[in-house]
Amino acid sequence: MKKNLHPNYHKIIVEMTDGTRFETKSTWGAEGETLKLEIDPKSHSAWTGGKQKILDKGRVSKFNKKFQNFRSENK
Repeated sequence: MKKNLHPNYHKIIVEMTDGTRFETKSTWGAEGETLKLEIDPKSHSAWTGGKQKILDKGRVSKFNKKFQNFRSENK
């Protein structure tokens, strides 16, 4: 087996946007470094269920109109 093939796996500290911290293992950074998150599951709308703005601009309706005759009879 080749030497130095795998990255160094060590303990780091992750700091969430609200200031809470936890320890985990990672290949990021060096032993004991702190990874500060700009987006995390506690604050981002994708995880919290906040409103999301959908920028469709008619793409779905245009697709449906273009392929309306290709729908199968069995649904």
